[in-house]
Amino acid sequence: MLRPVLLGLFAGVVAAGIARAGEPVKIRASWIVAPSDWTPMVAAKPDLLKHQGTSYVFEPVYFSGTPAIITAMANNEVELGHLAFSSLAIAIQNAGMDDLRVIGDQFRDGEGSFYSDQYYVRNDSPIQKVEDLKGKIIATNSAGSAVDIAMRAMLRKHGLEDKRDYTVVEAPLPTMKGMLTQKKADLVSMVAPFSFDPELNRIGRPLFTQKEAIGTTQMLVWVARAEFLKKNRAAMLDFMEDALRVVRWYLDPANHDAAVLIAAKLTKQSPERFAGWLYTNKEYSRSPDLIPDLAALQANIDVQRDLGFLSGPIDVEKYSDLSIVREAAARLR
Repeated sequence: MLRPVLLGLFAGVVAAGIARAGEPVKIRASWIVAPSDWTPMVAAKPDLLKHQGTSYVFEPVYFSGTPAIITAMANNEVELGHLAFSSLAIAIQNAGMDDLRVIGDQFRDGEGSFYSDQYYVRNDSPIQKVEDLKGKIIATNSAGSAVDIAMRAMLRKHGLEDKRDYTVVEAPLPTMKGMLTQKKADLVSMVAPFSFDPELNRIGRPLFTQKEAIGTTQMLVWVARAEFLKKNRAAMLDFMEDALRVVRWYLDPANHDAAVLIAAKLTKQSPERFAGWLYTNKEYSRSPDLIPDLAALQANIDVQRDLGFLSGPIDVEKYSDLSIVREAAARLR
């Protein structure tokens, strides 16, 4: 009697295992800012996610900053992370995440005629050139961040070094205008969309841009861990196919007005805030094929090392796997 019971139990376990194996793969994806980050925008177009619910389930997860994303990825709480070039390097070298792989593009700063982050001084300030920042207070969002790396690189080009020649204070990006207005800082870091604020441009002016500091910047990339990609390649291929379909929809000028309405709904702001720049050359450059600029990424990380934020070199090619996104793009041809 015992053997039939055991066989029945074994058959049930096998059946349960098969059912689990057939379940969609959960892809939890990080995001910080909408509409700059692709994750919330992709989730907002479920009609174009053809494989959603079949081979994968896409779940956006909000974070306040990239350090928390690194921690979540280290603990396998997020499958798809988006990291700035500076955060990627720190995750690999300082957090020991040697298995991180760059798998797709988010956006680039300063490519061609596209937007580049700006560093503002007040209109009534006597500061006219970078050298005039000696002895001044500089506001950055976080030491070692992408915009911070560019700022420090620009000041070094002009012979200025932190602590010796200027003082750095940290402040969240949304508060930068207030820092400038209240004269708590002589130079502030401005990124899109904050730099499009009409009030900011009445009281301040750009002294230099990120592009002038370090050239084209591969600001953000999608990353995943190698073992997850290996185990779930088919599901990730389906997801990247869907993501490409969505990204191309947003970047199509014919869909601009609809994209603006989606951004406004997600952020609970008026459409007018986005209408003049969203997904145009007035903001960051975005690849319709989700292919990052690895040469720019390498150059950016090299600058990060030169400034003393890394202990050694990082070979970007070693930590990249673009085979999935390229195969996904081939499906859509």
